[in-house]
Amino acid sequence: IALGVDSIVISLLQSYHYTAHERRVRDICHEVAQEMGSPDLPVFASCDYYPHRKESSRTNTIILEAYAAEPSRKTLAAIDARFTELGTTSDLLVMASHGGTVSWKAKELARTVVSGPIGGVIGAKYIAEYVGRKNIVCTDLGGTSFDIAQITGGALTIQQDPQMARLVLALPLVEMDTIGAGSGSYLRINPYTDSIQIGPTSAGYRVGMCWEEGGVDTVTVTDCHVVLGHINPENFLGGDIKLNYARAHKFLKEQIADPLGFSVEEAASGVLELVNFNLRQHLRSAISAKGYEASEFVCISYGGAGPLHTYGYTGGMGFRDVIVPAWAAGFSAFGSAAAEYEYRYDKSLFVNLGLESPDEAKTAGARVLQDAWDELTEHVYTEFEVNGYARDKVTLKNALRMQYQGQLNDLEIDAPIPRAHTVEDWERLTDAFQDRYGEVYAHAARSPELGFSVTAAIMRGTVAVAKPRIVEEELAGAVPPADAMRGERRFFVPTQREWVMASIYEIEALKGGNTIKGPAVLESPAMCFVVPPGFTTRLDERRLFHLQETSV
Repeated sequence: IALGVDSIVISLLQSYHYTAHERRVRDICHEVAQEMGSPDLPVFASCDYYPHRKESSRTNTIILEAYAAEPSRKTLAAIDARFTELGTTSDLLVMASHGGTVSWKAKELARTVVSGPIGGVIGAKYIAEYVGRKNIVCTDLGGTSFDIAQITGGALTIQQDPQMARLVLALPLVEMDTIGAGSGSYLRINPYTDSIQIGPTSAGYRVGMCWEEGGVDTVTVTDCHVVLGHINPENFLGGDIKLNYARAHKFLKEQIADPLGFSVEEAASGVLELVNFNLRQHLRSAISAKGYEASEFVCISYGGAGPLHTYGYTGGMGFRDVIVPAWAAGFSAFGSAAAEYEYRYDKSLFVNLGLESPDEAKTAGARVLQDAWDELTEHVYTEFEVNGYARDKVTLKNALRMQYQGQLNDLEIDAPIPRAHTVEDWERLTDAFQDRYGEVYAHAARSPELGFSVTAAIMRGTVAVAKPRIVEEELAGAVPPADAMRGERRFFVPTQREWVMASIYEIEALKGGNTIKGPAVLESPAMCFVVPPGFTTRLDERRLFHLQETSV
């Protein structure tokens, strides 16, 4: 305190299980701060926020809470105050890592870290409910990264100890696989192999050499799209940003094409083929790693650059359907609006029972779990009460994390029962775990003979909030209206190494039922959807494009 610290963090080794010592240290810190004239000095005890068994991840998370999350609360409070001035009557909500939204007043704001991409996964789940699909692969391609998430049986997979910026955190996080690849990825020549190196560093929002104001000095994937006619330089972000074709061509020639002895078109198309190949391989491996095949899933493609590459990374995969929302560029924001207003609390447990454990042990295990649920329920109610919601407005949903004894990884499941007290309750919990295990991995991988371990209790609470409404418009014919056609432009097909004339359409002017055969480019101010030769897309009544492979 004498050193002028901004806050104090306390994390004792076993505090998740025995909280008294850590809370006593917390109280002493408050007393000393009061005596030293710093009564408002924040003191964070890990057991009050993240009572998890792994002390390293728990400590990292409570430090993140004190160092980054709490200062960000001031910014969120200022935004909320401005919205109030403009007439809003509800709190500002922020996307959280577990897939719900929380108020800026939430006790645990570290849960909002890396929550942006998760909005897209929630949006995909929301769309899946409309189209009647339960197995979804979510693919989000932006300027910097390619994010993949899987929804199996209509449920998300929650990762309990995610790693971010080389730090393992004690946060529930919607599981995603990510690689550094996007439309802003830098292109360089590897001096040791004389081959093209794509990323992992990125220009991000600065686009590429085609936008001089971006200030970058290295060509990017976007520059390739510009010189190949995939992106209209005059209609980037609706024309608010003008891209320079000549500049993109010049620097692609100097930095990539000439050193490799290629034409600019060959170099640019080679880059796009390599990008699409890498994305496709990552997508295939993410699906097969869980014991699935693409034919069991519908793929939803979104993100600012997703529709530019959808055909490239889904082609030949065999998905049941490939969907591109007409609002793909803002899909993660849409998903955040579609998320539940939800608080979630977790607590580590140690309940280990064999398949043939006596009934008394199973009853005791069920009651340990129920005691934890009761404790967490109070935390959830308290959060909503801070935001003005009475307890009778809150819908509770209990869950748990379970694993086979001896395995390294646990799995989150929704509890099939509201309370757990009896042998029968325990049996229903283990049955639900085995069903979910078979969905996420494979039924043949189930191993009940190992016994079961409950590693955490989870309680979620939600209140009803308005969500986006998917309007179903009346279907028109297959032929797009004349005013949707914006002409033609030269378009280089990477896989065919030739220039063709592509039809250009305005997305907003297309009608449900319209079918477009490639080569075509569908444009809106924030989105560019490439339909190359050999592909056809149809816009349905919910303004979802369905991309299909056809014969060239």
